[in-house]
Amino acid sequence: MAISLPRKRSKRSNKTDHSKESISSRDSSFAGRFLGRIPVALLLLFIIFLWSSSTTFISGSIVHVCVTSRKLNNLYCLSAGTQPANFEIPLHLVNSTKKNNNNNNTIISHWVESATRQEILNVLQKSQEPIDNATHEASAYSTGSLSYGADHMRNIRDKTREDEVAGARKEVHQNMQILRSYISKGNNSKCDGRGIYVYDLPAKFNKDLLSQCHDMITWMNFCKFLSNQALGEPVWELGPGWYNTHQYSLEPIFHSRVLRHPCRVWSVYDAKLFYVPFYGGLDILRWHFKNIANDVKDKLSLELIEWLQLQDSWNKKFGFDHVFVLGKISWDFRRLDNSSWGTRLLQLDEMQNPMKLLIERQPWHGNDVGIPHPTFFHPRSDADIEAWQKKIMGTERKTLVSFAGAARPQAIDTIRSVLIEQCSSSDKCKHVDCKDGSCSRPKPIIDLFTGSEFCLQPPGDSPTRKSLFDSLISGCITVLFDPFTAYHQYPWHLPEDYNKYSVYIDKEEVKTREVNVVERLMRIPDEERKQMRRYIVHELMPRLVYAHPNSKLERFQDASTIAINNLLERVSRLP
Repeated sequence: MAISLPRKRSKRSNKTDHSKESISSRDSSFAGRFLGRIPVALLLLFIIFLWSSSTTFISGSIVHVCVTSRKLNNLYCLSAGTQPANFEIPLHLVNSTKKNNNNNNTIISHWVESATRQEILNVLQKSQEPIDNATHEASAYSTGSLSYGADHMRNIRDKTREDEVAGARKEVHQNMQILRSYISKGNNSKCDGRGIYVYDLPAKFNKDLLSQCHDMITWMNFCKFLSNQALGEPVWELGPGWYNTHQYSLEPIFHSRVLRHPCRVWSVYDAKLFYVPFYGGLDILRWHFKNIANDVKDKLSLELIEWLQLQDSWNKKFGFDHVFVLGKISWDFRRLDNSSWGTRLLQLDEMQNPMKLLIERQPWHGNDVGIPHPTFFHPRSDADIEAWQKKIMGTERKTLVSFAGAARPQAIDTIRSVLIEQCSSSDKCKHVDCKDGSCSRPKPIIDLFTGSEFCLQPPGDSPTRKSLFDSLISGCITVLFDPFTAYHQYPWHLPEDYNKYSVYIDKEEVKTREVNVVERLMRIPDEERKQMRRYIVHELMPRLVYAHPNSKLERFQDASTIAINNLLERVSRLP
């Protein structure tokens, strides 16, 4: 937006006439006052500019810092509460859908990321040409039809916004289609010269991080979750193969699986795929809730890049044939300017070529691949999977709808309070409040999900949830309110046809109370529910669990096997 400033006139010679001196004095005083305000005005404009790209506000005990993203210019907020348990990183996404009279679960239209009207206008002002044209046209109507000019400006801005949304939606869809094109056909039990080389990194990049578990999270002992090869402590009351697995344990779990993969090779010359077992998520976790400088947080990531650049195998294809598995969400590795949250690992230039497998992907990064959160179930054999399938198919589901989660009233754009209200007012719904610690114990959660027809899965600290996978492996039909919770995240492990395993309800309808979720789910016929459950239990569930490191699966492929097979398929196409 152009800013015009008054030009400074040339000075005239001084006069001795007293009346002119008086006039000059008054003029000088006026000019001084006027010009004196210019720096203040500029400062105000600068603050407004900063506000449009970085907004800080206080809500209860939560401090929200919102920064404009590169895609759709939406706000991603980092929220720091006064208590560690309230520390949240919500990603606010608004889903705009049109209804299909024949199928209430089908998403037809686009999805956009939330922003208030003023935020959208601030964003559009960065597109100089449309805004400038609209400003000139509005000025032309200022004497006779100001309202018409304003409406015309609004139409141009809305059209620009729609174009941005359509372009971003198309990019997400294209990325997902490209990733799905790597899905391997068959089991790939034969390696056929496609070897996997596992780097033997210096201990500081993985093993030493495990040894810091006592101090990793200040209010809990994280070491118990890293026992049994990071599966956690056994949960005998659920049966064999069940462990109290933490959602951030993916890195050592996946590492153990790769080390035992039949295609592993010990020479870089025999390898097609190079796995870098860097525990970047644990590296972040140890600094999350401590007052540490950003350069300290980035130190290990930068040292890793330096180490890799000394390897001929890295330099040969500039990292294109390398893969990282990271056990936290993508945003944690993309620290924003003037922020202290997370590291810059995935922002580094050297990290743009490799594939990154994460529990939550950045939808506009084609090399980010979402893979399932670790669940509590880690079968050792096909028999373990079959026994669990038989059990959950035969379990009587006495609860129609369930939700395990806290309200989180401080979170922006949340629908949890509405869901809890609707659930509590119906005898068809059961709510387990996670504030009392119930959700940290595997058995109560699995019992809840195995006894329910539908499981509500609203976004948590970010769009994705570990609970989504805990409910699916329990045979519960998931109810989703945000397409970024699953549909745009897991191209290799969840089918493109999301109606096979989930019901979608627009969260805007929930927020405005246009729909009662329990009543909507009651209208789904029994036969449709049974068909969905059969697909979830027999087709989907085995793909979502990480088998025990010492397992021997023959008929089933677990989450890690699927990921490795697809990675091998991708690297086989590289020149």
